[in-house]
Amino acid sequence: MAIALVTGASRGIGKATALELAREGYTVAVNYHHNIKAATDVIHQIVEEGGKAFAVRADISDEAQVLAMFDSLDREGEPLTALVNNAGILFEQSSIENLSAERINRVLATNVTGYFLCCREAVKRMSFKHGGKGGAIVNVSSAASRLGAPGEYVDYAASKGAVDSLTTGLSLEVAAQGIRVNCVRPGLIYTEIHASGGEPGRVDRLKSVLPMQRGGQPEEVAQAIVWLLSEKASYVTGSFIELAGGK
Repeated sequence: MAIALVTGASRGIGKATALELAREGYTVAVNYHHNIKAATDVIHQIVEEGGKAFAVRADISDEAQVLAMFDSLDREGEPLTALVNNAGILFEQSSIENLSAERINRVLATNVTGYFLCCREAVKRMSFKHGGKGGAIVNVSSAASRLGAPGEYVDYAASKGAVDSLTTGLSLEVAAQGIRVNCVRPGLIYTEIHASGGEPGRVDRLKSVLPMQRGGQPEEVAQAIVWLLSEKASYVTGSFIELAGGK
């Protein structure tokens, strides 16, 4: 058995991924920031299906909390072989004239610094030179990194552009250390994050502009993430899967 850590696993894409990884036989570390009930519900669902999971609370933008989270994984007695960097934040839709430094920095702290910190700690545990047996990392980016999210979330889009660069650079840095690093770029997916932007119905408003004429489901993204983590993708690293309905 091995541990898969999924950040932001109490809802949306993270939740769907945690459930799918448990079905594949991983012991899933369900990371959450503040909603213990939601995280517990995910764990209960996994256990009911015969899987194994446990909760780890951490705000990934806080280095001390990230270190504490990985220390708790070390105490589980199973190796960490999979990391899904999924936790992310955005704020209400805004043009650049109304973006504050505080908002920009909060977005970057979670969506960029948090990913770096989790990658750093995972590499320390997975890489051959640190005594690990290898592993795989999947970063959850966004189609916004390509499209820019003008008038809505340019700060969020820029943070995801950084995630894309992290994926490319890290994949090359650790390829010889037995670690594969890949990325998924979801588009309009039915998750709670749109409510954080002030428009819960955003997917339904915009789905008609997509070639596939519909929004995506979290489970559709989760399937791609799980494939990238699996041995079926054993020769895949530094790659991006677009999950944006053709956009």
